[in-house]
Amino acid sequence: MLYYLSLGSNLGEREQTIRRALEQIEQQTGRVLRCSSYYYSEPWGFSSPHPFCNLCCAVESTLSPQEMLRRTQTIERHLGRTHKSSDGCYTDRCIDIDIIRALDDVGHELILRTPTLTIPHPLWQQRPFVTIPLQEIA
Repeated sequence: MLYYLSLGSNLGEREQTIRRALEQIEQQTGRVLRCSSYYYSEPWGFSSPHPFCNLCCAVESTLSPQEMLRRTQTIERHLGRTHKSSDGCYTDRCIDIDIIRALDDVGHELILRTPTLTIPHPLWQQRPFVTIPLQEIA
């Protein structure tokens, strides 16, 4: 599978946290093939004085989508994330890792809708902090 992930941080040493997340993604999920440039933006969906640093990466992995989600959430917790956003209520966070898109081994886009995971990510096309970095690497 080829996964496209979006990483973001708006607390602490944002770029360093994203670099650490990328290292852990490489160690725990699969090979990071490409990364976009850093992209800086105001928070989306909530107000905060803390701007975000974002990037997208492409990861080659043998993991199922549910296992990829489990491992990226474990990485988030390891890096200090204490809770996930829910019901559209977003807050400041030290790290956020979202699965944006996934392609199977022959390049077909995976479409998945479960109670815990939707691929492609339902809001990715509305978010410039995802679309711009993703366009750079996809």
